[in-house]
Amino acid sequence: MQLYAYDFSEIVGLDVGDDALFRVGDALSRCWSELWRHAFWCRVDGHLAGFVIVDERSRLTGDTEVMDVAEFFVMRKYRRKGIGSVCAAHVFDLFPRKWEVRQQANNAAATAFWRRTVDRYTGGRFQETRLDDERWRGPVQSFDVRATERATRL
Repeated sequence: MQLYAYDFSEIVGLDVGDDALFRVGDALSRCWSELWRHAFWCRVDGHLAGFVIVDERSRLTGDTEVMDVAEFFVMRKYRRKGIGSVCAAHVFDLFPRKWEVRQQANNAAATAFWRRTVDRYTGGRFQETRLDDERWRGPVQSFDVRATERATRL
């Protein structure tokens, strides 16, 4: 989570404390106590390469039939090699239902990654909206795994 916070510090202006650590809260530890949250490690050749945290509810509407990518991180060493797309596809496959993937408005790299990944995974069968209200500020890709054909997935 410290590496994730470090990467994100540029986007949201996080600072480290006097102990040289970011205040990351308990998002990861809550995945083991809140049954609607799920954490997954991304590994490459046995090495930890990142993580995915998904929630069984829309952050935008609270709908418990919608999955939400709450947190997603791939270490720099493994970026631009398709690792993130494979990890995302694996998690999408685990929950065959509706999904929402959100990006901060000023995170152009994440938006490009998710557009490409979701487009490839769904065969172009997704919607993108751009929100600018109290729920979220930035792009959101929405799709239903059940409406995609396995042949088009990563």
